Amino acid sequence: MSRFENKRVLVTGAGTGIGFGICLDFAREGATVALNDVDAQLAGEAARRINRAVGAENVHPCAGDVADVAALREMVARFAAQSGGLDIAVANAGITNYGEFLTYAPEDFDRLMAVNLRGSYFTAQAAARTMIERNLAGRILLLSSVTGVQAHRNLSAYGITKAGIRMMAKALALELGPYGITVNAIAAGATLTERTLRDDPGYEQNWNEVAPNRRTATVADISTALLFLASDEARHVTGQTLVVDGGWTIYSPLPRDHPQA
Repeated sequence: MSRFENKRVLVTGAGTGIGFGICLDFAREGATVALNDVDAQLAGEAARRINRAVGAENVHPCAGDVADVAALREMVARFAAQSGGLDIAVANAGITNYGEFLTYAPEDFDRLMAVNLRGSYFTAQAAARTMIERNLAGRILLLSSVTGVQAHRNLSAYGITKAGIRMMAKALALELGPYGITVNAIAAGATLTERTLRDDPGYEQNWNEVAPNRRTATVADISTALLFLASDEARHVTGQTLVVDGGWTIYSPLPRDHPQA
């Protein structure tokens, strides 16, 4: 497939996990991709892995912390200048930290908000400015979560950021619609990644038990849904959050063996 041939794509937080899978799928479909991660070495390794997989130098590493707005703006401007524009921006960078509400530390709260909300907001802003300057009808994609739809024990602060991202998609879609730019979000459910398996070796079995379709999402499940929203087929879809969770939010039970974080 080559839906994204000649498209210029930026994906933040893409050294591993869902972000890595998104970069891989865009590269497979012909896009030129800026792969961002806060870890420069990880970004470089991830870009090389994808380029080997697709047999082309489609992916370029871009190290930087999305919470640093000045650095973020410079990264977006540099990629747009080098590639000739920016068609699609995916604000995927995010962190998760668990903690009970009554003992949650202010410094943990501030870092979570800085990366998840501030980082997503200003990634979208930098991307939108670039698209408008170059008269491009672009796509902005945000990564939310089912924890922004349903409350989850010990994830109150994280869930607040992900609920905020759902509202961000609506608000930005309203402001950017006149420029031909769509803004949408993906609310991912339980997904098999390096991190989730590290946190819980029984993750897949546990979540298979409670999803209505009896399977846990793979990275590809999330990525393919996101690529649809980035495609021309979704040109009339904006301000929406697509929940990709195998139906879990229909009734939202926890697995019997779910570790209490």
